[in-house]
Amino acid sequence: MTLELDTPRPVREIDLSAGESLAPQLLHADEPWVVRGLVADWPLIKATTNDDEALKYLQSFSAKQKTVAFLAEAEHGGRLFYNDKFDGFNFVQLDTTLEAVFSKLLALKAEAQAPTLYVGSTNIDQALPGFRSSNNVEIPSAQPLASLWVGNKSRIAAHFDYPRNLACCVMGRRRFTVFPPDQVNNLYVGPWDLTPAGQPISLVDMKQPDLERFPRFARAWAQAQVVELEPGDAIYMPGMWWHQVESLSAINGLVNYWWSETPTVFGAPMDAFNHALLSIKQLPSAQRRAWKALFDAYVFNEDEDSLTHLPENARGRMAPLTSEAARRLRADLINKLKR
Repeated sequence: MTLELDTPRPVREIDLSAGESLAPQLLHADEPWVVRGLVADWPLIKATTNDDEALKYLQSFSAKQKTVAFLAEAEHGGRLFYNDKFDGFNFVQLDTTLEAVFSKLLALKAEAQAPTLYVGSTNIDQALPGFRSSNNVEIPSAQPLASLWVGNKSRIAAHFDYPRNLACCVMGRRRFTVFPPDQVNNLYVGPWDLTPAGQPISLVDMKQPDLERFPRFARAWAQAQVVELEPGDAIYMPGMWWHQVESLSAINGLVNYWWSETPTVFGAPMDAFNHALLSIKQLPSAQRRAWKALFDAYVFNEDEDSLTHLPENARGRMAPLTSEAARRLRADLINKLKR
């Protein structure tokens, strides 16, 4: 049963004066926002009136290294997804180069029903050295990973990323549909052990959602936000927000920045999640509830007065962790995991 759903509310738009930089509070926001024309002065953006010139500009920085591209037959309508048996995917991976991808994208523009060709998450500093000297957004107090995404029309299923994300449309048009983290149960997430590109994805086809198979998706859709970006526009997404990305033009390009303000010494939250699956999920329900109470009290509790009954020298690992304390805790965990 496929039903038409109301259009989600738009992502909040932020107005910046010409040349004004992004304020720190925007780069640490807990809600998405959009700035129109944030990178409109990039030389790449000025070349986007012509796809051939834009791709030639990118290619002028190329280190000519190998990359991985995704190719899906036209019958899938740009949706990169699983196969019918969920033991593989409806696309193949190709070992190629950016130059070959760019050339093929230009050739595919003439086809009414073109296959989907897509290359993503390409490290710009490695693949396009020098590009960021004149095409860059400064993220103060961070060293973001800058990546390039280029392809033709495609639909990338809703997924989340742990870091904060600033995504800048640099060619074509892109539509982002974003969902807050608490909608995870309404997005019908697919396999965690077999994923199209490393992150679990929503199984709902948001172009034609099947509410008979995925009835709770209507609740997620009610919380969704949407925006369509033109070249020069940028969207910010906090970490863990789910987002579907649709490339709407025959040639699309995106530059994005991922960063986290948490030092790496504190570890990756996904490691803790996986450890909890291993050691807590299998416990009897009463014990799981008991551990949930401990997590709520000591991990998720934001009450700054919760430890005032202890002198500071006795708070140990329950106090805000220093880098030194984090290293000791990591060493303790490593030793225990080796047993």
